Amino acid sequence: MQTDLHLFAAAVTLPLAGAVVAGLGGRLMGDTLAKVVTLACMSVAALCGVGALYGGWTTGFGPFAVPLADWINAGGFHATWTLRFDTLSVTMTAMVLCVSLLVHCYSLGYMSHETMPVYRFFAYLSLFTFAMLMLVSSSDLIQLFFGWEGVGLASYLLIGYWYDRPSATAAAIKAFVVNRVADLFFLVGIGLIYVLFHSVRYEEIFAAVPQVAGAPYTLFGQSFRMAEVISFLLFVGAMGKSAQLFLHTWLPDAMEGPTPVSALIHAATMVTAGVFLMARMSPLLEAAPNTRLFVIFIGATTCFFAATIGMVQPDIKRSIAYSTCSQLGYMFAAVGVGAYQASVFHLTTHAFFKALLFLGAGSVIHALHDEQNMFRMGGLWKKLPLTYAVMWIGSLALAGVFPFAGYWSKDAILNALWAADSGMSHYAWILGVITAFLTAFYSWRLIFLVFHGAPADAHARDAAHESPLSMALPLVVLAIGAVVSGIALAPYYIGAQQAAFWQGSIFNAPDNSIMETFEHVPGLIALLPSVVGLLGIAVAYLFYVARPDMPAALARSCGPLYRFLLNKWYFDELYDRIFVRPYGAIARILWKDGEEGAVEGLPRDLVQAAANGASDAVRLQTGSIALYAFTMLAGLVVVLTVALCG
Repeated sequence: MQTDLHLFAAAVTLPLAGAVVAGLGGRLMGDTLAKVVTLACMSVAALCGVGALYGGWTTGFGPFAVPLADWINAGGFHATWTLRFDTLSVTMTAMVLCVSLLVHCYSLGYMSHETMPVYRFFAYLSLFTFAMLMLVSSSDLIQLFFGWEGVGLASYLLIGYWYDRPSATAAAIKAFVVNRVADLFFLVGIGLIYVLFHSVRYEEIFAAVPQVAGAPYTLFGQSFRMAEVISFLLFVGAMGKSAQLFLHTWLPDAMEGPTPVSALIHAATMVTAGVFLMARMSPLLEAAPNTRLFVIFIGATTCFFAATIGMVQPDIKRSIAYSTCSQLGYMFAAVGVGAYQASVFHLTTHAFFKALLFLGAGSVIHALHDEQNMFRMGGLWKKLPLTYAVMWIGSLALAGVFPFAGYWSKDAILNALWAADSGMSHYAWILGVITAFLTAFYSWRLIFLVFHGAPADAHARDAAHESPLSMALPLVVLAIGAVVSGIALAPYYIGAQQAAFWQGSIFNAPDNSIMETFEHVPGLIALLPSVVGLLGIAVAYLFYVARPDMPAALARSCGPLYRFLLNKWYFDELYDRIFVRPYGAIARILWKDGEEGAVEGLPRDLVQAAANGASDAVRLQTGSIALYAFTMLAGLVVVLTVALCG
């Protein structure tokens, strides 16, 4: 067991060493050092992570603590830097490291033609990975918040990597600001947890939940259960990180970063943090049934909302980005009904096929010299046979077609939603089934537009070529994961061995039997998602292969609806009017009238008054003795007059 703990500690900390050496050494010695060091550190870290997972699987996951150092000593508050070794932490660590290693490898080829120095890019990738590992391996909420903010910082640096592009810098700022809004709620939630539990350590919080679950919290004269308030605040924080409805607007714009960044954000780091938080805090969520209803509603609505937008997006990366938003909605809906294991299962399988889809899209973009508009592509399947094959595999997994990975995890979520047997869970199930159809439709819309049909640019098609080995190898590995991860992991994550596998790292209340009943739904209910998925593929074939004139005709006949979806339900325009413009107006007033008018104006006015006074005083000095004598005599008369009168 000591060996497993040491491997785990090495897996978590090695990416930081790679980031530091790449950032400092790369600046002094060039990009080659940064590439070699980060890839070597990530390789060793991934081996250690998989080794720790295998060791914990065979000998037991604990939970165990791996203390590293003292961290905070402030008054009566004390926090140590401690890694938590349990099933949830170790499985997340292994997944993050494996996907990150493949993204690092892929980046060697993808960034090979970059004119800017790339040592920053590889340092930021490793820093991103380290921050996520700090988050998933945390033993308390303060350490988790450190990793939480770390992935926010790293995403800002990577989305805005091409800082000479205004669109990239604007997207980076947008992601940073939107997440700060959500993080404020999360931080308040942590504060209330400390007030209620007098601790931020998981073990102490979870042990005390039954005793304080009914504690009241008064707000605006209304009394609420403290557990509900805290759970709601934590979920709002998760909504920001995982791009759920109302706080999702940063995610599509994050596509301005290099494609490997998109793959890492969407598959293994940033957006998965919110789902991990919900699974980690499952003992608290089990005591907050009203909040879980809200989680179901937001998750299911996001699931449908994002899929409708993905149907009409012309940009290949944005289409895949909205599928991420949609799939995360599935995960949160599962959290809402208490099927945390199914949620984490879908998170894990999703990491493989979503990274595969993004890196496959990157291969297409690389072959077409940075072209991302799918309507300017076409006829590429013979020029990019490997990319074409892996995009099929990734899309089959995303659509939930048997026996690919998504079939096992997404169908488990839909079955759990049906088995929960409540009005809200049935609402989520209906939207989830509709989304399964839409997901298959826009996935094959992408395939048919990019790889089939007549090329929009024959010259670009003829010049396209398959990716180099450094990009092709990660695609093959991820494709294998997209095929086998579902069937291989299902018995442990959601099957007969789940209790022995999770070992209490995910909690289900005694009255929550969803993980036992979800497999006993009617056969038609279990089969329906697969049927509608295949139907979505057939409709996409009809629209973009058999009758390619139909999409344009349908868009013209349904003009307002088409524009509504194309403009992403006008959320950006709405937020611009409600928040951005008023905030900008207030900022300009404070800038012009406050800063320039008062803060800078008052000293300037005082200086001007002193200068004017000095100028006037200078005019009094004429040099005339007669005038000076007369002035003195007049002053003497005034003084004597005052004295005599007094």
